[in-house]
Amino acid sequence: MPDIRPLLEELQKIAITELGEVPERIAEDLHVLKAWIRQQPHLKACMEDQFLIQFLRGSKYSLEKAKEKLSNFYTLSAKSPHLRSMADVDDPTFRRVHRTGCLTLLPTPLMEHGPRIIVEQVTFGPHEFTSDEISRYVWTIAEIVLQSDPYACIQGLVIVMDFSKVTLQHLHLLSPKMLLEVMMYSEKALPLRIKRVLVLNCPSFVQTLLNFALSCCSEKFQKRIHVSDGKNIEKFADVFPKKYLPRDFGGENSSVADVCREFEKVIDAFRDYFKRNSECGIDEILRLEENNFNKNTEFGAGGSFRKINVD
Repeated sequence: MPDIRPLLEELQKIAITELGEVPERIAEDLHVLKAWIRQQPHLKACMEDQFLIQFLRGSKYSLEKAKEKLSNFYTLSAKSPHLRSMADVDDPTFRRVHRTGCLTLLPTPLMEHGPRIIVEQVTFGPHEFTSDEISRYVWTIAEIVLQSDPYACIQGLVIVMDFSKVTLQHLHLLSPKMLLEVMMYSEKALPLRIKRVLVLNCPSFVQTLLNFALSCCSEKFQKRIHVSDGKNIEKFADVFPKKYLPRDFGGENSSVADVCREFEKVIDAFRDYFKRNSECGIDEILRLEENNFNKNTEFGAGGSFRKINVD
C-alpha cells in the first residue's frame, strides 16, 4: 500500500473529478513514475510516496507533465541554489526568517474548504537577510506544504502579497534575474496550483519589476495576478472576502504571530525528511543528451499517464 495520508472525503472527491485521481490505482501510478526515475542516470529524486504523489496530482496524472515538473524541480534548483531547500531546518537563520512572519499559511482555507491562503509580507529590514536566505526559506516551506497540506495539494494556493513595508533599500533582494527564476520555478516546477495572487500596496518600482517578470510567464499565469496600489482588499471581495485574512489585516483568520508559532511544529516534523533527502538532485554529467534541460524549452507538454476509463 502507498505510504500517503488519506484525504478528507470532500477533497478526495475533488481529486477524482478535477485531478483525474483513481484511488485504487495510486499504487500502480506511483510504481510507473518510480520506474521512470530509476531509468534516469542523472536524476536522484526523493522516492517517498507522499512527495511523488503531488507531482502526479499537480500534473493531473499526465505522465509527461509529472516527469517534466519533477525534473525541473531539481534542475532549476541546481542552476539557482537559492531555490534549493534547507538540509537543516534547525539552521538559526532559517528559524529567524520564519519568526519574522514574512510567510504565513492561514488555518482556514478560502471559503472554508477551498485553496490554502498564504500571506507574504516584507517584515524584515533591507539588510537583515540576504536574498538567498529569504528564497531558500520560502522554497523549504513550499516543499513542506506540498507534502503536509491537503487543501494546498488538492485545491491549490491563493497568495496575498503585501508590499506596504517595502522600501527602495529592499530592491537588492528583488533582482530581475531572481524574479524570473522564481516565476519559472513556480510555474514549471512546483507541483502546487497557484489559483490566484493578490498584490497589495504595490509601489511603482515593484510594479515595474513584476511587469518584467510576468512578461516571461504564460498568459494563463498572468491572468491569475491581481495588483492593487493600496491595501483595499475589498476590491477583491467577490473572490476573496476580507474575513479570510488574519486579524493583523482586519480579518478573522487567526494572527500572523500565532500561525508562525504553530507552524514551527510542522517544520520540526520534517526535520528528518530534509536530512534524508539532502543529497537529492541532478548530476548534469550523467544526463542523457536528448533529455538535456533547456530553459528556453516550452515545458508542460501533454501526455496521457494512463488510458481513460470510459463507461
